[in-house]
Amino acid sequence: MDQAPKDRFAVDLTLYLLARFALVAVITVLLVAFRVPVLVALIIAMVVGFPLGLLLFRSLAARVTAGLAARGERRRAEREKLRAQLRGDVEPDDGPAGDAADGARPTDPADRRGQDEGRS
Repeated sequence: MDQAPKDRFAVDLTLYLLARFALVAVITVLLVAFRVPVLVALIIAMVVGFPLGLLLFRSLAARVTAGLAARGERRRAEREKLRAQLRGDVEPDDGPAGDAADGARPTDPADRRGQDEGRS
C-alpha cells in the first residue's frame, strides 16, 4: 500500500517535468516561426514558460507538491525513529523483543560474562 503513493509521485513528477519542457519547446518554436533567433527564442521561452507553466499546470504542480510534502514527512518520521533508536529510547524493529531468550548471545559485556560463566 505504501508503494502506490510513491509510484504516483514519480508519475506526477515526470508528467510535470515533461509538460514544462513541452511548453518551453512550443514557445520556442512559435518564436522561431516569427524569425526570432533560436538562442534568444529559447531564453524568452524559459522566462515566459516559468509563470505560464505555473498557471497552466496548476493541478499537476499541486499533486507534485503534495507528493513532496508526504515524502518529506515520511523521511522526518524515519529520521526521528532512527534518532530514538540511537539514543536507546526505542528498540529496533528488526526482530522480536526477546532475542536473548531465544538463545542469542547478549551484546552487553556484563551479560556475556554471566552467560559464559554458566557454561563452565
